[in-house]
Amino acid sequence: MALSPDVVLKDLKAKKFAPIYFLQGDEPYFIDLITDFIEKNAIPEFERGFNQLVLYGKDSPISTILNNARKFPMMAERQLVIVKEAQSIPDLGKEEAQKLLVSYLTNPLPSTILVFAYKHKKLDGRSSLKKELEKKSVFVESEKIKDWNLTQWVDGYFKGLGHQIEPKACQLLADSIGNNLEVLTNEVGKMLINFPEPTKFSTEHISKFIGINKDYNNFELSKAIGFKDVIKANQIIHYFIQNPKAHPVIPIFTLLYNYFTKVALLHRLGPLPENQLASAIGVNPYGLKEYITASKNYKLGKVIDVFGYIKEADLRFKGVDSGSMDEGEILRELVYKILH
Repeated sequence: MALSPDVVLKDLKAKKFAPIYFLQGDEPYFIDLITDFIEKNAIPEFERGFNQLVLYGKDSPISTILNNARKFPMMAERQLVIVKEAQSIPDLGKEEAQKLLVSYLTNPLPSTILVFAYKHKKLDGRSSLKKELEKKSVFVESEKIKDWNLTQWVDGYFKGLGHQIEPKACQLLADSIGNNLEVLTNEVGKMLINFPEPTKFSTEHISKFIGINKDYNNFELSKAIGFKDVIKANQIIHYFIQNPKAHPVIPIFTLLYNYFTKVALLHRLGPLPENQLASAIGVNPYGLKEYITASKNYKLGKVIDVFGYIKEADLRFKGVDSGSMDEGEILRELVYKILH
């Protein structure tokens, strides 16, 4: 059975190490987080020169990996073997190599910690190798954080570091950076260097230290559109067009699609208590009023039209019936059609 990264990290922090870890999935952040923790904590620093080995998948067939795993530690309790970029192991898809690995899974060397960091991919769920790994190793599925869960994850990330973040600032970060956790955590890390003491972060902090404009960003654009604030929406679009590298259109299309999906859900759900509505559409309760306002401004028929406008804009960006329109003109036309 696959375990969540949080469960595995909790055990690791309690110094509970297993003989074999297989970390796979589309989200490299959690794979790196677990791998780095093991690399820094499984073996005392003074023993690492003799008892810690890092291999890379493309240069390491299964036989090489297992030969190293079967070695005994030198004057130490354990050794660590990490296979980075394990998705590139040249013979992992071959039956003979899989038999070798399954054999080792059945009888691993207790003094070895063997870690496979298998990024951006997953093993075939029907394969016997995956089934054996799930039974006989610490098997982790590292999944992308869904857009509707991202603000909750960001809030928890700050709390885990001993800080807090205001809901609006949390939304600003999530909407502006998206669910690329490596980029998001790197940007937050740069900011936190300036705050050694526990701090509650606001949009002003995000604007000053991460460089996300608190007035002209994806979050404010969707809000302006939801409120049918034509002037504000056009000001933001103008700012985006002047800074195209910082504001690519594809994330904006995705944001608007997700925004109007929530509005469509409100139409479908009808009158319910606010806490139920917020939970059903995946937003913080404080932000629900914005979506309720948007649902009043955009009847269901118009919302359906908006999905069509977004699809049309996406196709034009990809060169379908775009004529001489550039990226900025496509975005400007999309927002105009939504608002009018």
